[in-house]
Amino acid sequence: MSMAEQQGQSVRRWKHVDFADIEGVQCPCGTAWRGLTEVVEFPGTVHITEISENAQRHYHKTLTETYFFLKCEDDAQMELDGEVIPIREHQCIVIPPGTRHCAMGRMTVLIIVLPKFDPADEWYE
Repeated sequence: MSMAEQQGQSVRRWKHVDFADIEGVQCPCGTAWRGLTEVVEFPGTVHITEISENAQRHYHKTLTETYFFLKCEDDAQMELDGEVIPIREHQCIVIPPGTRHCAMGRMTVLIIVLPKFDPADEWYE
């Protein structure tokens, strides 16, 4: 039992992040807001990414990314290992390590990254 529990205080086990409080960073896809980066109990990170029209094709050697498309233009597409597929809002794609990928068109994506995001694991050809 923790000291807080012994003293009758409630211990908050859940975690909370407000993406409005996170500073966006440039990434191969556009701008990303990365949350839950410091939460030990969560083995990944959660990103909201604004994808620009000129996203760069890249891959990760260890990371698995799951894209959930929140918003996208009618002509939005994903290139995955050379195959181009149309995407629309509320679709989801799992991108395992080694998969070359590139979003094409403007979109907003919720990305779950496992394990925790590591900027050193972004590779280009």
